[in-house]
Amino acid sequence: MLPLERLKKSNTIDNLWLYILSLLKKREIYGWEIPSIIEKEFNFKPGRITPYRVLYRLEKDGFVKSQAKERRRVYQITEKGKRELKEAKNFYQEILNQLQ
Repeated sequence: MLPLERLKKSNTIDNLWLYILSLLKKREIYGWEIPSIIEKEFNFKPGRITPYRVLYRLEKDGFVKSQAKERRRVYQITEKGKRELKEAKNFYQEILNQLQ
């Protein structure tokens, strides 16, 4: 794998939680919507099951919460999730500043 391909993979598929929290910061979302929204807004396609695994872990760790709504599970970001997303953005900004 070429360096740029590895970089893209590690910053998309391998860190799907960033994209999920970013989407949930804007609005609550049904789990089944997430793959298509990610593909549309971020131009990469996550696996079919992976977003659910990430959501489960994020919820278990307190970064998101869910509730049943219209017989489906809808997800929302928590304050803890907002803080984590902000820290991730700061981390990326520091890296970009150092690369200049």
